Amino acid sequence: MKVSVVGLGKAGLPLAAVIADSGLDVIGLDVDKNKLELLKRKENPIPEEKGLKEIIVKRINKNWSVTNSYEKAISEADAHIVIVPLFIGDDKQPDFAILKNAFINIGKFLKKRDLVVLETTVPVGTTEGLIKNTLEKESGLKCGEDFYLAYSPERIMTGYSISRYKEFPKIVGGFNKESTEKAFELYSKFCNKVEKVTDCKTAELIKIAEGIYRDVNIAIANELLKVCEHYNVNFWELREKANHQFCDIHEPGNVGGHCIPVYPWFLINEINVPLIKTARDLNDKMIEFYLQKVKKISNKGKVGIIGLSYREGVKEKAYSRAIPFIKLLKKEGFEVLGKDPLFSAEEIKKEFDIEEIKDFDDLDVIVIFNKITQYNHLLERFKDKIVDVKNCLK
Repeated sequence: MKVSVVGLGKAGLPLAAVIADSGLDVIGLDVDKNKLELLKRKENPIPEEKGLKEIIVKRINKNWSVTNSYEKAISEADAHIVIVPLFIGDDKQPDFAILKNAFINIGKFLKKRDLVVLETTVPVGTTEGLIKNTLEKESGLKCGEDFYLAYSPERIMTGYSISRYKEFPKIVGGFNKESTEKAFELYSKFCNKVEKVTDCKTAELIKIAEGIYRDVNIAIANELLKVCEHYNVNFWELREKANHQFCDIHEPGNVGGHCIPVYPWFLINEINVPLIKTARDLNDKMIEFYLQKVKKISNKGKVGIIGLSYREGVKEKAYSRAIPFIKLLKKEGFEVLGKDPLFSAEEIKKEFDIEEIKDFDDLDVIVIFNKITQYNHLLERFKDKIVDVKNCLK
């Protein structure tokens, strides 16, 4: 069996690596020619991903090749796993353009008895609707008879993706029973545990539910943080002592990234889910809560933000809450600077439109936005002017 992985981003690249490291032949497909050149030179485009570099060095140009040609990738492989981005716009509606384009191109070269698996998180019904219809139209083949189609949600976390394939069960749900069995057979070759579910829709909703669970529980933590401040109680002490096998209070803070702030909208847009909608709104509004904390320290001057990516350890600005927080601070008249160990001064200026922090003494307020502790030794003496979102200074 030869597997094509369509999309070599922060999820697709570790997936291709794990498949290749299992001994299967893999052809990775991506439209980013610079990334492909890096891979051909056995260089790692995602340095923060533990274990990825070693697999690239061991497998690239052996049983793992890369290309930007759909014809080559789909024609040479028997199974095709698709993990390309699905973004939401300012109107919170999903933009299917990238996803649909990928499946149009896959359909053009799809062969009889091929297996297609989608891993991108999508609204419920997308696999059996848009994806199936696009593949059938472009290929002239019949889903469930001429080719097999399934959905298997990615369950990784950037920085720990390689290990997640050994630690977490892999869910597979097919268009029909034969599709589920084919997907189960494929994933069993490189995952420790694979679990079948009834159909594609069940598998799609499982992934959405996981993200919503996190979002709602972070919202509860954010509310409890405000309650603790009202009663002058230390939230972090409360959390530590309250948590046990029947209670799991999450960490409060800002919710960013491709996943948790996006998935709830797939349901909010379709049905009445007031708890989910309230949690989503509450988490988005936490930047206003932290603005008020800034203003209690100073109503003017320079504010330095430590941590600009959506999460510590991941070099990614997509859906980072630092971006609207910066805009909010600027609107209030503050001069904003930033620092993040993942971004150079030039990148901070280009991606976030602020200057890099050079000297903490020059700042009127410091906001530790992500769980970044490497500057703690420099920040200890500034405690009176720090907003410590993730309790980095304890």
